Amino acid sequence: MLHALRVSRPSNFSARYLRAFSTTRIASSSLRIGFVPEHFSAPLEFAKKHYGLTSTLLPYPSGTGHMVTALQSGEIDIGVGLTEGWIAALGKAQSSKKDAGFKLVGTYVETPLCWAISTGARRGELEGVQDLKGKRVGVSRIGSGSYVMSYVLADQQGWLDPSATESPFPVEPLNTFASLREGVNKGTADFFMWEHFTSKRYYDNGEIKRIGEIYTPWSSWKIVALNSLLNPGNWSCGPNAPKSVLKEELEDVLQKINKGVKHFEENREEAIHYISTKLDYSEEDAREWLKTVRFAHDVRGVDNSVVDKTVGLLQKAGVLEKDVNKEAMIGMARSKAVKWV
Repeated sequence: MLHALRVSRPSNFSARYLRAFSTTRIASSSLRIGFVPEHFSAPLEFAKKHYGLTSTLLPYPSGTGHMVTALQSGEIDIGVGLTEGWIAALGKAQSSKKDAGFKLVGTYVETPLCWAISTGARRGELEGVQDLKGKRVGVSRIGSGSYVMSYVLADQQGWLDPSATESPFPVEPLNTFASLREGVNKGTADFFMWEHFTSKRYYDNGEIKRIGEIYTPWSSWKIVALNSLLNPGNWSCGPNAPKSVLKEELEDVLQKINKGVKHFEENREEAIHYISTKLDYSEEDAREWLKTVRFAHDVRGVDNSVVDKTVGLLQKAGVLEKDVNKEAMIGMARSKAVKWV
């Protein structure tokens, strides 16, 4: 084993492994945060612009599945992504007897996500969800939120065979939102699911057609961090022991995101301007979206009940096996005192 390490050490060895074993504190400015460059990212932008968040923000337009890979390859330290994508990845790692390398540490958005179900603009044979049984679903990546929600859709429609070992739909990974739109128009895929307001612009311009929607039965966005940013469970219990399971640099990042959320809530016109000029949304859609979304007032920690519900539904849908340790997915549990609702 020692010989193998000397001969074929991964190129990101120092970035990932020295970070994990170093006893010195990592400055929060050196942390890299992966995020999806959509309207939900506005509080992150405000944390950086107004409140001294010095971490590097790295966009992952193909979504949560790509960020899972990025975390595990040492490209990012923190990820802000979809609940179902993170939990599916954590559960699959457990079933494979592997360490996913990260844990759930925060709640970013309290409200569920509305996934719009889309097909090609001229796909006359597909007019509603009832027409999708057995059709090819486009997803960003295997394991992404768009992939996981195809199982949830099949379960809701009664199309899921619990004894089947394959996906309820033939799957076509297409990476980006633009490629998904192109795929359903060219026939590479028959349908795909993506967030409603991100999709709406392309219904309005006639590029794609909306044939349904599906909501997540859980709060939609969570924050994960590498295990190296958490104090170990057997950390000293003495008087100088840290009060938080989060290391100082991660605590600093989450506190600054809290300030970004507060700024977002108190400066709606600035939020609308940012979303409608820097991102791919109209001002009208930005205003409508603001009526539907609630961010967490304190992003630190994750509700056990949300993890329980998500795991249970993903097990029912066949995404996860039964041997899942839900507690092991959580790096920091959430106090009921900091919940919005």
